[in-house]
Amino acid sequence: LLGIFFNVHSAVLIEDVPFTEDDFKDGPERIYGLYEQVSYNCFIAAGLYALLGGFSLCQGRLNKRKEYMVR
Repeated sequence: LLGIFFNVHSAVLIEDVPFTEDDFKDGPERIYGLYEQVSYNCFIAAGLYALLGGFSLCQGRLNKRKEYMVR
């Protein structure tokens, strides 16, 4: 969800955008670019979490098989 909110340039999230004073001199386009950069980073992190969660789920199911259980 954060990726979506950064992509629509939510003003509430301005504290999480890495900007400098010089970024405000050129107009809002540079700030919008920074918002989109942070948005892409959020989408990449969400994708990695989904991949690792799927891998963890597969490993958990493999470990629950009867042939791997210790008697």
